[in-house]
Amino acid sequence: MGGGPTNEKILCLLPGPEPIEIIERIRARYPKAEVTYVSRAFGTNNSDLSPDLFKDKTILFTTAVLPSEPSAAPHLKYVHLFSAGVDRILKHPLFLESNIPFSNCSGVHGPQISEWVIMTLLIHGHKYLPMYDAQKERKWSRNFSNGTRDLVGQRIGILGYGAIGRQVAHITKAMGMEVLAYTATPKDTPESRADHGYFVPGIGDPDGSIPSEWFSGLDKPSLHKFLSQNLDVLIVSVPLTPDTHHFLSSAEFDILGKNPPLISNIARGPIIDQPALIKALEDGRVGSAALDVTDPEPLPADDPLWVAPNTIITPHISGASTAYIERAFQVFERNLENIEKGQPLINIISRKKGY
Repeated sequence: MGGGPTNEKILCLLPGPEPIEIIERIRARYPKAEVTYVSRAFGTNNSDLSPDLFKDKTILFTTAVLPSEPSAAPHLKYVHLFSAGVDRILKHPLFLESNIPFSNCSGVHGPQISEWVIMTLLIHGHKYLPMYDAQKERKWSRNFSNGTRDLVGQRIGILGYGAIGRQVAHITKAMGMEVLAYTATPKDTPESRADHGYFVPGIGDPDGSIPSEWFSGLDKPSLHKFLSQNLDVLIVSVPLTPDTHHFLSSAEFDILGKNPPLISNIARGPIIDQPALIKALEDGRVGSAALDVTDPEPLPADDPLWVAPNTIITPHISGASTAYIERAFQVFERNLENIEKGQPLINIISRKKGY
């Protein structure tokens, strides 16, 4: 893509008010580029947008609002997504019918989502929920401390060892846990275990040295080998693809039931067969759950997941952070620089893999 963004026409379709300092920073770096910012809330489509909005644009930074088809943006040559998950755009004509490179914001969620994981892990381990209920009732009771278990010596399996999983590994290793990593493809060499995408400086596991064991594969036997490692905690952080839809269901919960773990899902709800999870929580094959994502979303008020035992549910907010937009633009600006220098883009989405 060489040649640089000197004369590019950049469109930012993003939630919230325009981050003036960031946009001015881009304009100062590329004074001949035209940068347009349009505020668009999550979940909105492009039905009310002018059909001319995309006509001359060459670079698009967006949530999931895209031109209706490639012909609606004939000059577009690069799309950057505001999210890490890309399942919402996989069937869009612009993705399917063009060769335009797409990149995402994978890596910006590491700090805040890993903190959510640790928060819910400690809430469960230290029996905080019943203590909080007692506080609201003004009851002084120490009975809830029975069964408290610290994290030292526990085994945590991280299903999907990207930026989020690596920061979870960084923190939990420091807390005395043993980390096991699972990836779609084998990571048999030090180079293959390194993080080559964006990550917040100073965090995570850039060289992939933390896990004591690595597992891989999208087939059930490989997954079952990983799940049979006497895991105390299972973190779900894989992308949602056809291969990972209901990746965890009854057969997987049967394996986990030998040492009922806490399951933490910060990826996408459909990766877990939700009715099967509810049953596993009820019969004890899964000890507890922390879920920031559900299937569907929003979760209906009458869904039985709300009353599943030992379950924490939050409304898909673990990735929220006041630092999000700055970090998202760091990825985007790095790729603008790579365009300028004729270097490969980072965080590129594979059309073959779907992430």
